[in-house]
Formats: sequence, structure tokens, C-alpha cells
Amino acid sequence: PSVTSSEEQTEGQRSTLQCSTPYVCPRGDIVLRWEGYNPQVSEVSSHVQLDTSGVSQQVTLTSFFTWKDHSKKLLCKVSDGSKRASTEVELRVRHTPKDTQVSLSPSSGNIGVGDMVTLSCEVGSSHPPVSGYHWYKDGVAVSTEQVLALRGVRREDHGRYHCEAQNALGTGVSPPVTLHVFSAEISASPAAEVREGTATTLSCDVPGREGHPGELTYTWYKNSAWLKEGPAHTLLFPAVAAGDAGYYSCQVTNSQGSDTAQAISLSVTYPPRIPTLTLFQETQGGRLVIVRCTVDSHPPATLAIDRDGTVLATSRAQVALGQRLSVTASHNSLRLEIRDAGPQDSGKYGCTASNVHGNASATKVLVTRAAGLLIQPSAEVTEGTAVTLTCVGTGDAAEEPLYTWYRNGRRLQESSFPTLEFPSVRGDDAGAFQCQVQTRNSSDTSEAIPLRVFYPPRQPVLSSFLQSQGGRLGIIQCSVESDPESNLTLRRGDSAIACSQGCPQATSPRVHVTRSYNSLKVEIRDVVVEDEGIYVCQAGNSQGSASATVDFKA
Repeated sequence: PSVTSSEEQTEGQRSTLQCSTPYVCPRGDIVLRWEGYNPQVSEVSSHVQLDTSGVSQQVTLTSFFTWKDHSKKLLCKVSDGSKRASTEVELRVRHTPKDTQVSLSPSSGNIGVGDMVTLSCEVGSSHPPVSGYHWYKDGVAVSTEQVLALRGVRREDHGRYHCEAQNALGTGVSPPVTLHVFSAEISASPAAEVREGTATTLSCDVPGREGHPGELTYTWYKNSAWLKEGPAHTLLFPAVAAGDAGYYSCQVTNSQGSDTAQAISLSVTYPPRIPTLTLFQETQGGRLVIVRCTVDSHPPATLAIDRDGTVLATSRAQVALGQRLSVTASHNSLRLEIRDAGPQDSGKYGCTASNVHGNASATKVLVTRAAGLLIQPSAEVTEGTAVTLTCVGTGDAAEEPLYTWYRNGRRLQESSFPTLEFPSVRGDDAGAFQCQVQTRNSSDTSEAIPLRVFYPPRQPVLSSFLQSQGGRLGIIQCSVESDPESNLTLRRGDSAIACSQGCPQATSPRVHVTRSYNSLKVEIRDVVVEDEGIYVCQAGNSQGSASATVDFKA
């Protein structure tokens, strides 16, 4: 049979194919038919010509072909009994791009920031072939290539992607595919810096959290320390406190892995707390007064120190300072030094701290002593050093003051000279010294200043005692006077029985040692003859050494 049809068919349009044969047998079994078509959308009609103008048999197939029929093969068959012949027709159905899909690679696992991702626009069928592609992200055109390559994925690349494939007949549109970028990030609401008491929320999010496949778990950290874990992606502070300030990070975990967000700094601002005001008067001489004010606040506070309402120093604006005053300012701290202090510097000192959120203040009263005590060359000397104690007073220069000296609260001497001298100081001269300055109209006593004299051990006092009642108990005790403390060692022959520091415990279970300042007590239980002998107590410190002996008899 012969087939007559157009070279190509167009999807959705009526197409006609004719199959004919010149053989006709009215009473015979010659059959002409089409095979391979869809009878639901097709019609078949037959026509036989048998006259003087010609002889033929014709079968006409009328159908609406779809893109799925493209490249499909139809058969026109003629049969006469057992004899058969056929002609094949391959359909060429013109159609727009069909079965357009997006292929995402990698197709599994988490896609993180910096990863390589490709999206391919794949078409199931197109005739004529595809002539162009268009990519869209969240409805916005992004590319005209068949493959959309994202080298170094960013959080901003998260979204819904679809592609369009075009040919001469039209466009095929793919279903959207969501690219999930698994990247954790923390945000603060209303801000990362808030005032104390503000309701604050920290949120840990991955792009598209609501539509993210699988269950997400959030682990929160503050200053790198574990805080909490669970399904909640927020950290709530109903009324944020100063103690809540710090660096917060979170780790988001799903079945494919985890990602940790970069830490965010939560800063809490608050007004100054009550300042700490410290007044210090130098006892060695009594001529320097230090006023120090510190405060806790955020942002840092401006500090001001005043005396009886008159501002003496501030941490910002410069105040005219007298020659006796010096100021040091640092973060939330202000220090005022007053040299050659006297009674005129007494009064109520105040510190005021203020920032944009409020202010606070504190006060203290300073009573400056008119008398001060100066020890030269130092308040700590070695025995034999020449030491001079000078009583510094502010008495009336028009009259001669009277100086009275005290050691450990006991009166030493009284004179018109402001000095107390020790040409060669001894250990017995150590103590807490005071001086009193008296004039006709005033009297003042200095602070007690300790004088420490370092000296070597004196001759140790070594005693022994044997107690026979209730068992034989021998007691040997060694004590010494020295400064600094001496290391005491009790020996018998070449053996060290006990020492006050730096030696092992007694080897014999019968020996018990009691140590105290410059004293060593040794108890020997169940005394035997072998315990008799000459015992030596050796005392030593950084200044020298001394020793004593005792003959212990059982």
C-alpha cells in the first residue's frame, strides 16, 4: 500500500493520513487497515473506487496527535488471505517543550555556604529542538543557560527556582524546586544593644526554616558555654538584665548534619550603679590623700569628685587643678591625689556618675590628720641600722610645738624636737610608733606606724623534761626570738629528729612534733635508754643563726 500524509503534524491540530492500494476484489478477502493509532481521538473511513476512471481502495485516518505520539510508528496493512503487505509511517509531531524538570545536584545532604551547586533544566521532549532556556529565582530572571551553576553558595541563594525551555512553538515551564541553604544565623530583636529591662529575643534561623525538610534541633551557647537545647529557635529575655550581656551562638542540627552560627554580641545598657568611693590617707608620713571612685555602668559614665560641693576633678572636662592635685581617669574610674594634705583637705567627698540612662552618687567624710609620721630610711630595717622617726606637723609656726612619742601605746618621751633617733636600732626597738604634736591651740596624734627590725636568732632556749607518771614521756622544747621567723632543727648527733619546716616527718612512731612560731616541741613516748644523749637545737633565718644544747637523760 501507499501512504499519503504531510511530513509533520502539529500537536492539537487535525491530521489526515491516507493509505491506498490499486487492488480491489468485490467478492474477495482483500482488507486494507491502519494499525497503531489511538481510536479514542481518531476516525477511520474507507473508500472503494471501481469504475471506468480507475480502480482503488483507500483508508483515511483522521486524528489529533499529541507530543507523546512524536516518533511513533503507524502501519498501513493490506492482506489477502494469508498474503500481507504493509507500509510504515513515523510521526513527526511538532510540539512545545514537554516534561520540563529541574535537576538539582547534589540531590541529598545539607548544602552549606561555599558549596558547589548545579541546577540543570531537563526537557523530556521537544520538536523542533529547544532553542533557549531561562532561569528564575523567586520569580526573578537569573540566567539563560541550560545549567545554572552556583560556585560558592551564599545564604542569599536560598529560594525557589524554575526554568523555562523554548522552541519555535512555545515554552515549557518546570515545576519549582527549592534550594535549601543550611546556614545558621542569629538575629536580635529589637536590637543587639538594648537597655536593661527591655524584652529581647535572639532568633537562630536557617533560610526557609518553616519549610525545611526534617526536624531541626537548636543548641544555644553563651560565651562558648552550653546554655540550652531543644526545638525552639528563639532565646527569650522578658526583661533583659546586665548579666545577660555576652556572646551568643547556636548550633542547628538535622538528620543530615549541623551548622553553627557566628556568635552575636548582646550588649545591655544600664545607668550607673552606686559608685564605690575610697578614701586613703598615707600612713607613712600622712601627707598624701588618695580619693578613688569606681562605678559599674554601660555605656561608661562620666565621673566627678567634689569636696563639700566644689568639683575637684572629672573624667572628661578638665578642671583647673591646684599644684597639690593630680587626676588619673580610666574606664569607669577616677583617681584624685592630694599631696601635702592638711586639715584644709578634710570634708565630705562625693562622687557622681552619670550616663545617658541616669546617674548615681556616693559620699564619704575625710578627716585629715595634722600630724604624720615618717620613718627613714624605711619602716623595715635590719638590726644595727640608724633609724630616724620624724613627726611631721602643721602647727603654728609662730610657736614651738611639743612632740610626744609613743610605742605600742606607751609613752616614750616628750621633747621639742620632731625626731626620735635610733643610732643602731635593735630588735627590741620594733613596734607601732605614734607621735603627738601639741601647741597652745591644737593637738593631733598621727596614725600608728609599725617599725619592723630584722635580726638574727638570739640564743635558743632549750629545755627537757621526763614524765614518769602514766608511762615514760620525754619532752624537749626549743624556742627562740628572731625576725623573720627562724627555721628550728633538733638534732642528736648527725640525725635530725625534727624541724619546724622543710624536713621530713619523724621516722619513729614514738616521736610527736608540735610546731608554732619560733618554737618546736618534741614528745618522745615510751622513752628508752637509746633516747638519751646530747640534743642540739639550731635556729636560722636570713639574718644569721644560733644554737643551744641540752643533755637528755632517761
